[in-house]
Amino acid sequence: MELAYVDTSCYVAIAFGEPAAPKLTERLADFDELISSNLLEAELRAVFSREMTPFDSRLLDGLGWVLPDRALGPEIASVLSAGYVRGADLWHLAVALYVAQAPARVWFVTLDDRQQQVAELLGFRTEHFGL
Repeated sequence: MELAYVDTSCYVAIAFGEPAAPKLTERLADFDELISSNLLEAELRAVFSREMTPFDSRLLDGLGWVLPDRALGPEIASVLSAGYVRGADLWHLAVALYVAQAPARVWFVTLDDRQQQVAELLGFRTEHFGL
């Protein structure tokens, strides 16, 4: 079973038809399960609001939510030990670590180069989408 943690950048690209959207859509369809932090919904809705575009909640169909039941201090420390990333990127990586028993078995899918670099340093599987 292939599990992928998906960052908001991917859904923004798909929703707004960015150049990586076709390849990304195809790749995401290959995974057995897609998960993310519910921060993705807030970030995505903020982009839609900024762009003055109605939000279609069907974009989130098939996405499983990871809702940590504790503080993520250890995961946050691990991410920051691997490298600096901004707050939201840090949160997504920490949540991915929280859910991943073995990061080497989980894909971390993002269009953000720095976040991808840190994900790789943490042991996640990643893929570059040629942007």
